[in-house]
Amino acid sequence: MPQRLDRNHDLVKARPPARTRFGQVQWCDRVNARTHRETGAAPIDRLAVERAHLHVLPADPHTAALGEERLVNDDQTVRFGSVRYSTPPGHVESRVWCRVVGAELVIVAMSATGTVEIARHPLSTPGNPRILDEHYPHHPGGNNPRPPRPRPRTKAEADFLDIGDGAQAWLVEAAATGASRVRAKMARAVEFATILGRTKVDQALGLAAAAGRFDEHDLGSILDHLASHGEVGDLVRADETHSAQPGTNSWERFGR
Repeated sequence: MPQRLDRNHDLVKARPPARTRFGQVQWCDRVNARTHRETGAAPIDRLAVERAHLHVLPADPHTAALGEERLVNDDQTVRFGSVRYSTPPGHVESRVWCRVVGAELVIVAMSATGTVEIARHPLSTPGNPRILDEHYPHHPGGNNPRPPRPRPRTKAEADFLDIGDGAQAWLVEAAATGASRVRAKMARAVEFATILGRTKVDQALGLAAAAGRFDEHDLGSILDHLASHGEVGDLVRADETHSAQPGTNSWERFGR
């Protein structure tokens, strides 16, 4: 838009007669180079003088208007008023700003395009954190503890875990119950998977983990049952209630 001077300002927008863009530029150059009758100087000359007294506007807003500054912790939370509030992924160890708006806490972060609101929580009291499950997409159960996940250290362990989720569940449960000869049983499961396929063996391992069956021939027995009946039936976990060990009732009257 073309510019001209008025009585109190050096350069202001003016609306010249309709013409081409090149004509508008020429018109602006002519008007702004003409001596102003009030100031006695050409606007283009006054602008050069006034620029020395101007300062560049900051790229970022005054952070005081955004609220109180906080650091996002490793668990993706900030602490405000002795309460933990969760933030979305990608802000760990970065600075954010928190301010109270009505009955809510607004959390603002700096992005490539400026400040942006990343989270909004109802205000809470100490001892009652505000954690949103959607802020932890790779963390099952929101802020609950993560289930153990085995990490292979050898090729044999990797081959066993590649069978599927049932193999991982079997290894976790076997380790928790103190099962013996775990490596030999893992190698045997890999052999079964090579012959029968991973899907069947993975199902059998999952059933063995759920039923607590980690003996030498348990996996083979489960595979035989699946091959013969095609369905699981009632799952019974091996414990004292379902033990095949003879009881001690016959000894109750011993010595009487």
